[in-house]
Formats: sequence, structure tokens, C-alpha cells
Amino acid sequence: MDILIYPLLGAVAGTIAGLFGLGGGIIIVPVLIFAFGILGMPTSILVHMAVGTSLATIIITSTSSVLAHHKLKAIHWTAVKHMSLGIIFGTLLGAVAADYVSGEQFKKLIGLFSLLVALQMALNLKPKAARSLPNQSGQTLVGTIIGSVSALFGIGGGSLSVPYFSYCSVPIANAIATSSALGLPIAIFGTLGHIYAGWDAANLPEYSLGYVYLPAWFGIILTSAIFAKLGAKLAHQFPPLLMKRLFALLLCLVAVKFLFF
Repeated sequence: MDILIYPLLGAVAGTIAGLFGLGGGIIIVPVLIFAFGILGMPTSILVHMAVGTSLATIIITSTSSVLAHHKLKAIHWTAVKHMSLGIIFGTLLGAVAADYVSGEQFKKLIGLFSLLVALQMALNLKPKAARSLPNQSGQTLVGTIIGSVSALFGIGGGSLSVPYFSYCSVPIANAIATSSALGLPIAIFGTLGHIYAGWDAANLPEYSLGYVYLPAWFGIILTSAIFAKLGAKLAHQFPPLLMKRLFALLLCLVAVKFLFF
């Protein structure tokens, strides 16, 4: 089952990432929770393993995305530099803090986060440009917040950083590109944090590196980048708002499952 489920998950996550401009983590984490549960992984570490493994996969997908955006000269590298210190501190903080949350509490937090993302997508909520980017200290603080939340939920941060850049009057193409560049340090240091936090955890399955399950990581990265390109092509063939609302419905079902069952 492992041989098939992880590449399939990578294909689904990659397609969704390409379709909606979201990091694959928003779908990888819930599906890994279900998959690990079916495979009998202990509930005490199940959610932590899903989050750590998701962040590790984002290292690969984010790298290819950054290179593509850099070639188009769309990344606001000054903002990346100013936010990176906060991102690094925040991701390490979020990863270590996650280790102090029980598996059941963690699942409910992910359910709540999925519900909030679903509402944002269903209602197509977008902040209006209202100000410019803050000074370096302000950007570092924002980076700390984005990094902490991203590492806690196993995402690349796009659902937070793209709205933030849009609010700061950064054109949407540059906001998405800069968000992708921030996703790389989030993934790298978030993964390191989850490896450290889970290094001596009890009941780790074979082939684990802390809270990163290597068979799942390898299976997902085999297909995610390829299918992200397919998703990007499909995005031009379907009404974007309809697709967002369908995906929001899926996230709502995931949220209900995690919050109430």
C-alpha cells in the first residue's frame, strides 16, 4: 500500500498546488494523517509525523518554484532578506512547540486551520492594498509569525504570506513569487525543527528521521513537481472561482472530520 499511496498523494497535492497557487502542504498533511492512521501508526506521533513529512516534501517543490520565479525576476529579494531571520526563528519555534501538543489537540488545530483556509477560498476573500511594506524590524516580526504558523501546520506559508504582501501593495505576481522564496527557508528549518523534536520520540516507525517518515517523503516528491505543472495548465481551463469553492468544500469536510470525529 505504501508503494502506491504516497506517489498518488504527491500527484494530488502537486495538481492542487498548480491549480490554486497553494503549497501542497494544505492537502498533504490531512491525507497523510488518514494514511498513517490506516497503516497503524501510533496516534501519539501520527499528526506530528504528517506535519514533519509535509514540510520535508516542500523543500523539493519549493526549490523548483523559486528557480522558476527567479528566472522571471519576480521575487522581491529585499523582502526575503528582511523576513528570513524571523522566518528561521519562527519555524524552529513552531516545530519545537508542536512537540508539546498532544496528537488529538494537534488534529483539532489542523481542522480549525483547514476551516479558515476553506472559508477564505469559498468567499474569495482578498485584502485590499492599504499600505507599503514595513521597515526591516516589522518585516522580521511578520516573518516570525508566518514561520511559526507554517511550521506548526506543515505548510509552505503561501496562505499567509501572499495576503500579507497583497495588503502591503505588492503586485500579485510578485507576492506569489516572493512567497515561494520564503517557502524554502520555512520548509528547510521547519523540517530540521521536526527532526530535532522527534529524534528521541517513542514508537517511531522504521525509516524515520525524527518526525519525518522517509518512505512517504520519497513517494510524494516522485510525482508532486510533475503534477504541479499539470495543475497549472488545468488552471487555465476551468472557472477559477468554481474550482476554489469545490476545493473549499473538500477542506470543510476535512475540518469537520478532525474537529468532531
